[in-house]
Amino acid sequence: MGPHPAVAAIRLAVRRVLHDVLTDVQRSSENAPPRPPHEQSPQPLVLVACSGGADSMALASALAFEAPRLGIRAGGVTVDHGLQPGSDLRAAEVVLRMTALGLEPVESVAVQVGRSGGPEAAARDARYAALDAAAARHSAAAVLLGHTRDDQAETVLLGLARGSGIRSLSGMAATSGVAGRYRRPFLRIDRQTARKACMVQSLPVWDDPHNADPAYTRSRLRHEGLPALEKALGKGVVEALARTAQLSRDDADALDAWAARAESTVRDDAGLLECAKLYALPPAVRRRIVRRAAIEAGAPAGSLFARHIEEVDRLITGWRGQGAINLPGKVVARRQGGRLVIRQG
Repeated sequence: MGPHPAVAAIRLAVRRVLHDVLTDVQRSSENAPPRPPHEQSPQPLVLVACSGGADSMALASALAFEAPRLGIRAGGVTVDHGLQPGSDLRAAEVVLRMTALGLEPVESVAVQVGRSGGPEAAARDARYAALDAAAARHSAAAVLLGHTRDDQAETVLLGLARGSGIRSLSGMAATSGVAGRYRRPFLRIDRQTARKACMVQSLPVWDDPHNADPAYTRSRLRHEGLPALEKALGKGVVEALARTAQLSRDDADALDAWAARAESTVRDDAGLLECAKLYALPPAVRRRIVRRAAIEAGAPAGSLFARHIEEVDRLITGWRGQGAINLPGKVVARRQGGRLVIRQG
């Protein structure tokens, strides 16, 4: 008899992603200098980021099952954020669980969580920095993340609340990070399937109390916002939001590509942006060029919101001699001689 449907679903999702990783590894090896005949190419390593929760434990178990069948080494990393008493003991326990699944190497990484951008953003920044360092340390081909379809729906709603445009409605990408380091196999799998897979495999899971703490925006959205939407609109809201993410991502990617091509056509010989040529572009394309210029000047992407870009855009479309616009990161945008100048103040 085959595995439980929930287990089969998570294993299939992981298998597909591992095939993609192998394809990418093969492509990069073709472009690398040839190895001496006596040296064999090492088996690629894929790490799973595991908190001990149901989503990441289901992912860890699927990786441990599928990776050896494809000639891939499988390891794991858990990040200790130090935000709760006994978090170091919890991380050590997760290491033991991953080791019991057969993952190797396995490690716990302790981080210092700052305050920039709020507690959720600060914890996320610290976590990804630790995962980046672990991937580099172990020369990992990829790091798997356990974000589910439910997480994707929450991300879309958070983007909608920020009013940051179509890119923020795109949610999380299936592949992201430098050289496609991060892979999210579960974006089409709901949270309940992952939990069911853990239950039928008798995998112990840990429910992070922060996930139920109303002090956190995502927690309120998960336990109050989404249930209210489903009550008002009926079942299927999560699936619809996940579809919205994919459609928005396709549109945003196309507009980004258009903006990248158009940017060289709106700069003068000195590389400055010409307002008249920017004005002639569709607003969605023009604002992407402006945003990219602001980021290149030093504005942090995570702090640059739609309202900032709209203010700068008015220097192009509604010029009445207004003064400079202050942007995050001490970046200043002003109009000078028909040029849009964006630089550190």
